[in-house]
Amino acid sequence: MRPEQHIRFSSHLPLLIRMIIETTGDVLECGTGLFSTPVLHWLCVPDKRRLVSYDSNINYYKIATQYVCEFHIVNYVEDWDKIDIEKPWDVVFIDHEWNRRNIEARRVADYAKFVIIHDTCGRDERYYHYKETYPLYKYSYQFLTRPRTKVLSNFVDVNKIGLW
Repeated sequence: MRPEQHIRFSSHLPLLIRMIIETTGDVLECGTGLFSTPVLHWLCVPDKRRLVSYDSNINYYKIATQYVCEFHIVNYVEDWDKIDIEKPWDVVFIDHEWNRRNIEARRVADYAKFVIIHDTCGRDERYYHYKETYPLYKYSYQFLTRPRTKVLSNFVDVNKIGLW
């Protein structure tokens, strides 16, 4: 990967950082990564805020395990349907297997204060099927970077918190 390509893989960070700063509760990460996992980990360190990360890609999982500590749990996933995520979360970040993102976004709709979904440009809707999920949320905000990232909520009007 060329160095200039890295910026494409971190376009979700401004929203992710902002939502972590706006909240104090538990954080769920569906899909670990070279950008999201370290950032989430270090933002949770000062208050030892509970962070639960899941990944089914063995390579990303192995990288993420270096962050395991008393407040950061990293889990390897063999079956996404069996992970226990239907519970309250302040922030849920969704950036895992393309064919599962829509499903996990639906699963947390009634539990998560903020759901951040990466790759919401629309050009790949045929893979992600996000349009099936959006109606389950009362509020949404599209961050206009490429690739795009969206914040969804049923509890907070994300358009009124001054994101950008």
